[in-house]
Amino acid sequence: MARATARQESKFARYRQNKRRQGMKLLRIWVPDPNAPGFAEEVSRQASLLRDAAEEDEVLEFIEAAAKETWAE
Repeated sequence: MARATARQESKFARYRQNKRRQGMKLLRIWVPDPNAPGFAEEVSRQASLLRDAAEEDEVLEFIEAAAKETWAE
């Protein structure tokens, strides 16, 4: 068991080293859990604040552009 764990850690260490050599940096962030209590209500609250606001079109264009760039069809 200890040997498998050491091998696995070594594999991850090599992976991280390769990524660093490629100029990448590990970034860990906390994001909202969509399964958390109150998540849906908070999304609705924020969406209602944006609805019919002057910034609505700008925000929607940004989201669409980011989605298009990320998930190219």
